[in-house]
Amino acid sequence: MKIIHCADVHLDSRLSANLDERRARLRREELLHTFLRMIDYAAEHEVEAVLIAGDLFDTRRVQAGVRNAVEGAVRKHPDIDFYLLRGNHEAAGFLDALEELPPNLMLFGTDWTEYVLNSGRAGNIVLTGAELTSEKAGALYGGLVLDYENFNIVMLHGQQNQYMGRNRAEVIALEELKNKGIDYLALGHVHAYHMEELDRRGKWCYSGCLEGRGFDECGEHGFVLLDIDEDSLEYRCEWVPFAGRQLHALEVDVTGCATSAEMADLVEDALARENWSPRDLVKVILTGRVDVTCEKDTDFMTRKLEDGFFFLKITDETKLSVDFDRFLLDESLKGEFVRQVRAAAELSEETKSVVIRYGLQALAGEDME
Repeated sequence: MKIIHCADVHLDSRLSANLDERRARLRREELLHTFLRMIDYAAEHEVEAVLIAGDLFDTRRVQAGVRNAVEGAVRKHPDIDFYLLRGNHEAAGFLDALEELPPNLMLFGTDWTEYVLNSGRAGNIVLTGAELTSEKAGALYGGLVLDYENFNIVMLHGQQNQYMGRNRAEVIALEELKNKGIDYLALGHVHAYHMEELDRRGKWCYSGCLEGRGFDECGEHGFVLLDIDEDSLEYRCEWVPFAGRQLHALEVDVTGCATSAEMADLVEDALARENWSPRDLVKVILTGRVDVTCEKDTDFMTRKLEDGFFFLKITDETKLSVDFDRFLLDESLKGEFVRQVRAAAELSEETKSVVIRYGLQALAGEDME
């Protein structure tokens, strides 16, 4: 039996932190299309169950077009059962809008709910899940009773923790789930794929999100494909990269550069070495130490390089250095200003560098960053 484990799709996200409205709208559409493509993948590969371990939607209010597309895809594939566990980002908005629940869409409550995934055959692959709440989180683990003869999948949404959190919803205490007969613990909430042993019998796994949405979600994203032998109950587990675009963060050391053009050349060379797809989203972080008098315009650099990608941004994390000897004998107002700042004992060296940079820009009549 083949099963997909996915989570944290976050359909209908605003995506306004980095993107303008046009590209944000396009990315929202792409998140939906990736989810629908995954369902088509399931049909093509004879997957019988799709486990959604929370946060299918990003908010309580979902646009009608998104809601209808999800409902339509579920109804279009009656041979696939969908098991939807609500996460911390969504409430009943999607479900309340449905006039009738699709017969192949299964839900969970705040108590353990059990489904037999291969009920028409051996009946030995069982999914058990629950929505974590602060009221029941502590008592929930003690109520989990599984048949050791089955292949047991447990589905939860929350941040894993080796120890019990006190009155904290969405904290999954792995210690409380050991030695209960779990073969595969399907988790949602963490947006990167991660799998480890739970105990001698089972594993716990975050499938990660289907598409990265911000630069804290760089790299490949996708879902987990389980293939379980119903006779032996042995299984294979494969993580399937599936995102349409990737996000990347790249640090570029621009130490010694004096102009924006020099920095842009270094960034362009660094991007060429990475050979990323033009479809991707890239964040470049300028690092290193530059002289306080250097000309540095991240907007200029962005405009020069942004056509190579769907989206590119450049952030400045360089440190400033001051060659005080250059101003030692300078009798101009500029030299006097630098010497006065240098003598300010209450300022740190980094603060002095920043003050001097702004001061020199002001004295030169430049726009201050």
